[in-house]
Amino acid sequence: MMSRKTVDQICSTFAGAPASDPTIELDSWKVGGKMFACFGEKIDGVSVKTDSVETATMLIDAGVATKARYFHKSWVTLPFGADGDETRHRLGVSYDIIVKTLPKRTSLKHS
Repeated sequence: MMSRKTVDQICSTFAGAPASDPTIELDSWKVGGKMFACFGEKIDGVSVKTDSVETATMLIDAGVATKARYFHKSWVTLPFGADGDETRHRLGVSYDIIVKTLPKRTSLKHS
């Protein structure tokens, strides 16, 4: 089962992805200064980016995720307690989507 601690452990393995400091900004994981995973005080899960509104809709319709409040329609929230493999996959996809938008010169060293 997924938990905040498990999500943090997965995200910490992604190159160039430090956790944000929740005392000065939104509690999230970023790569190249761009967010790929986000937590909220009133959300029992993690919000991630999908490749399209259609994918987000499919995940919501399948009951895998819910609409991510305050985010673009291509973002979804995966509940804690959800399938670990699916959450791990979605975190990786979100990370990859953001990495592809970064300038080529961006260095992605493990933090």
